[in-house]
Amino acid sequence: MKAATHEWVKKAESDYQLAVSLMRRRKPPVRDQACFLFQQASEKYLKARLEEAGVNVPKTHDLEMLIQLLNPIEPLWTSLSSAAQQLTRYAVRFRYPGYEATAQEMKTAQKDAKAIRQEVRLALGL
Repeated sequence: MKAATHEWVKKAESDYQLAVSLMRRRKPPVRDQACFLFQQASEKYLKARLEEAGVNVPKTHDLEMLIQLLNPIEPLWTSLSSAAQQLTRYAVRFRYPGYEATAQEMKTAQKDAKAIRQEVRLALGL
C-alpha cells in the first residue's frame, strides 16, 4: 500500500472510530457531530482507494462523485451510491444552526459509512 493511501486510511479510521464513540454518548447527545464524522470517514476511505489506484484525488465532499471516479476500478461500488448520496448531505448540513440530526439519521449514517468502510478496506486488503 502506498504511504499516501495509508495516511488517508489512518485519517478515515480515526474519524470512523470517533463517530462510533460519539454515537454511544447519551447526555448530551452529539448526533450532528457523529453524522459529520461518518461522512468524513467515508470520504477519506473513498479517497484512499483513489490514491491507491493512482487516480487524482479531488477536493470535494461529494461522495457520489468519488464513487463515479472509482467506477472504472470498482464497478460494483455503484451499489454504494445511495449510501454516498445520504452521507454527502452531512458534510455541511449539521455544521450550522437550523438543522439537527435525529437518532435515526445517525443510525443510518453509521450503517452507510460502515458499508463504504468495509468495501474500501476489503479492496485495500485491510
